[in-house]
Amino acid sequence: MSLFSLIAEFLLMLRWGWFQEGRFLGRVLDEWIYDSQEFIHAKLPRLIVIALIAFVLSRLLRLATSRMIHVSEKSGAGLGRRAEVRTMAGVIRATGLAIIGVIALLQALDSMGFNLAPLLASAGVAGIAIGLAAQNIVKDMFNGMLFLVEDQFNVGDTVRLAGLTGTVESMTLRKTMVRDGDGTLYVIPNSQITTVANLSADFSVATVNVSVDFSAHPDEVTKLLKQIAMEIRNSETFKHVILEDPQVLGVDAVKGSQVIFPVVFKTIATQQYGPMREFQRRVRLALEEKHMLPGDPYRVFRPARESAASGPELEAKEPARAKDPTTIKPQETNPFTGE
Repeated sequence: MSLFSLIAEFLLMLRWGWFQEGRFLGRVLDEWIYDSQEFIHAKLPRLIVIALIAFVLSRLLRLATSRMIHVSEKSGAGLGRRAEVRTMAGVIRATGLAIIGVIALLQALDSMGFNLAPLLASAGVAGIAIGLAAQNIVKDMFNGMLFLVEDQFNVGDTVRLAGLTGTVESMTLRKTMVRDGDGTLYVIPNSQITTVANLSADFSVATVNVSVDFSAHPDEVTKLLKQIAMEIRNSETFKHVILEDPQVLGVDAVKGSQVIFPVVFKTIATQQYGPMREFQRRVRLALEEKHMLPGDPYRVFRPARESAASGPELEAKEPARAKDPTTIKPQETNPFTGE
């Protein structure tokens, strides 16, 4: 006897027994059969279509995010930028899959005849409560997404964020971690970042203010500073760091006995400190070689004629002699009583 014959006999026994037509269990069985027919005829195709659409959308989302990562790796971007792209791709993938899954689930429940009105109302109330309680976190995430999309700064850049300056060590959608020059690590919520100052973008401009004494001729000082700056510009160490010829702007200010000459260097981003230090070192040696004094705002400059004219007079005057303490008269009044 085949398996099909056994199943057929079992169903007939059920139908002629407790599940006989007209009896209670028979009517229940008839309703189940009718509901199954209706589900297979009307609802199952819709569920299959919903599942197929959700699957296709999820595959497209995965392909798009994988393409983002592939393009960033092929473009030759730095490690920090590739890490940011991977972070953004992961966030987009997770968020998109969650949205697709929720919409597909709601459509499936609606197709099966569930009343979604109470569920949606409860979800709306819960969403409002969560939004009010976690609005700063939501703002952090939106700002973090904008930082990644607009490429305002990357990991490794020197930036000034929320009044703090340092190097970006890591970035997430919620926070940015900046390491200061003394080793302090700052954790800055992205919602607190309103202005971004990227010190590593394109190039850096550094100004060195050279202070020389008033007695030095300004044209000679300008010529000397141009010579030193061009020597650094053409040196093997800094010729690939300095982007343009340095500019000596001339006399910028006179303060007391000092005359200030600004010298401007345009260098690769964050590489301006080496040329600045070398320039100041050479200026120090050149001033000593040319017998020029550095500027001092508290030094009083006196022309040569005036010093020559007043010199003999000062030498002719004898210094005042100190009084002999034995010749000082005693005090005749009592300092306490006044008598």
